[in-house]
Amino acid sequence: MGTEQQQPTGNSSQAGFPATSSTPTISGEPSIATTQGVSEYAPVTSEKGSQVSIDNGEPNQPLDEAAVQLTRTNSYIPAVVVPRGRRRGLFGSLTLLSEVENPKHYNRKSKWFITFVVAVAAAAAPMGSAIFLPGLGDVARTYNTTATVTNLSVALYMLSISIFPLWWSSFSERLGRRSIYLASFALFTLWSILSALSVSITMLIIMRVLAGGAAASVQAVGAGTIADVWDPIDRGRAMGIFYLGPLCGPLIAPILGGILTQSLGWRSTQWFLAIYGGLILVFILFALPETLANRKPLPPPQLENGSPEIERTLSRVSSRQVVQQTTRALNMFKIIITDPLKIILYIRFPAVALTVYYASIAFGCLYVMNISIEITFSRDPYNFSTIIIGLLYIPGALGYIAASVFGGPWMDSIMKREARRANRVDANGKYIFIPEDRMRENAWVGALLFPSALIWYAWTAENGVHWFATIAANFFFGLGSMLIFSMSTTMLTEFMPNRSSAGVALNNFMRNIASCVGGVVAAPIIDAIGNGWLFTILGLICLASSVVIWAMKRLGPRWRIIMEEQLKKENENRR
Repeated sequence: MGTEQQQPTGNSSQAGFPATSSTPTISGEPSIATTQGVSEYAPVTSEKGSQVSIDNGEPNQPLDEAAVQLTRTNSYIPAVVVPRGRRRGLFGSLTLLSEVENPKHYNRKSKWFITFVVAVAAAAAPMGSAIFLPGLGDVARTYNTTATVTNLSVALYMLSISIFPLWWSSFSERLGRRSIYLASFALFTLWSILSALSVSITMLIIMRVLAGGAAASVQAVGAGTIADVWDPIDRGRAMGIFYLGPLCGPLIAPILGGILTQSLGWRSTQWFLAIYGGLILVFILFALPETLANRKPLPPPQLENGSPEIERTLSRVSSRQVVQQTTRALNMFKIIITDPLKIILYIRFPAVALTVYYASIAFGCLYVMNISIEITFSRDPYNFSTIIIGLLYIPGALGYIAASVFGGPWMDSIMKREARRANRVDANGKYIFIPEDRMRENAWVGALLFPSALIWYAWTAENGVHWFATIAANFFFGLGSMLIFSMSTTMLTEFMPNRSSAGVALNNFMRNIASCVGGVVAAPIIDAIGNGWLFTILGLICLASSVVIWAMKRLGPRWRIIMEEQLKKENENRR
C-alpha cells in the first residue's frame, strides 16, 4: 500500500498479537485483540522511537519528551486485502479500492480518500435544504399557494433529515456502510427527480421529505465510517474534514440556488440535486469499500418450544412453522422499529446528553443566523440581490474550513499532551487516550468565540452597519462553532466505539430538530424584536451553556464508565 502508518510499539496488539494489558482504554474496557488486528477498544498509543527507551516499557514511569512524540515511518502494519469474491456490501466486487480485513490498516492516502468520499456525500442533505430557499417565492406562484405552505417543503425536509438517520444508522450496523450508502443515494436521486416533476405542492412536499430522509444517511453513517478507518489519535482531524461537507453545503447552496432559480427556474435546483445524487451514487459504487469491522452477530431471540408433552399434542410441522413465523416477525419488528428507536435512549446517559445538547444549541444558532442574513440583507439599508446575499455566506464557510484545517490537528495534539501529562500508560508503556481529553482549551476558545460572534452580529445587523463588519462576525461564528461541532461528534464516536454511528445519529436527530425550530421561528422573532435582542439572547444562552465543558472535564470520565458498564450488562442480557 506504500504510505505512512503508525508503527506499533513493542508487543503491540495492533500487529495481531494478544493484548496483555487490562488497563482501561478509550472505551473504558480492556484491550481486545482479534485475528484481524486490534479492536476498537484497544488504546491508541504513542510510539517509542528506536533510540528511546521508556524504562523497559514499565507502566507509570516518567517519560521524556522524545519518548512521547508520535512519529510516522514507512514501517506500517500491512493491510490484508479481502478477495474480490468475498467483499461485502452491494456490488462489493466492483470497488476499485480494495476492502481490507481491518479498515484501520489502510494507508493514510486511502483513509483520506475514504474521508473525502463520505464528506462530499454528506453535503447532499443540507445542500438540498439551502438550495431551495431562493426559489420559494417562485414555488408559491407556480402552485398558487401561500408562503406558509411552501415553507413546509423546507421545514419538513429538515425534520426528515433529523429522524431518518436513526434507521440508517441502525441498519448500517447490521448491513454495513456501503449497502446503506448505495441504497440511500439511489432513493435520493429518484425522489429528487420526482420533486422536479411534481405536479402539485403536496407531491413536492412529500418527495422532498423522502429525498431529505434518503440523503441524510451519510450524516450519521459517514461519521461511523470515519471511526471505522481512523484511530482516535488522528480522528479529530479526519472528523473536522468530514464535517466540511454537511456544514459548507448549506453555505454554498444558496449561491447555486440563486443562480439556477434566476436563470432556469426553481425546478432546476431539484434537477441539480438529482444529478449530484447520481454522481455520488456512481462514485460510491466504484470507489468506496465496506469499512464496518467484522463482528459476530448476536443470536436471534429464541422462543420457548414448550414441554415435550405439549409438543406431542400438536402437529410437529405446524408448531415449527408457528415458531419460525413468529420468531421471524418479532425479529423483523425489532430490526425495523425497535432497534432504531432505541438509539434515542442513549440520551439518558449524562455524558451523551450534555455533548449532544451543546452541539445542538450551536447548530440551531447556525440556522437562525442563515435565515437572518437572508432577511436582513434583502431589506433596507442593504437591498442586496439574491446572488449577492448568497455570496455573504462565504465568510462562514471560510470559518468552517479554517477550524477544520487547524482545529482537528490541534484537538489531536491536545489529546496526546493530556495523556502524557497524566502519564496514562498500560503495561506495555503505551499511552491511553480518553474522549474527555478533547475538551480542553480548544473547547473554551470555541465556547467563547461563537457566542461573542452572535452578539457582534446582533448589533451591527440591527444598526445597519457596513455589510463587511456584519458579515465578519459570521466568519468568527463559523470558526468557533466548528470547533464545537467537530469536538462533539468525535467524542460521541468514542463514547460508543462499537456503535459509533448510533451516537452520531442521535446527535444528528437532536441538532436538526434544533435547526428546524430555529429556521421556523427566526423570521417572526426578527420581525418582533429585531436582530439585536434575538442574537444577544442566543449569545448569552450559549455562553451559559459552556458550563457543559466544565461538567464534562470534571465528571465526564465517571459518567462514561457508568454508561459503558450499563451498556455491557444490557448486551450480556440480550445474549
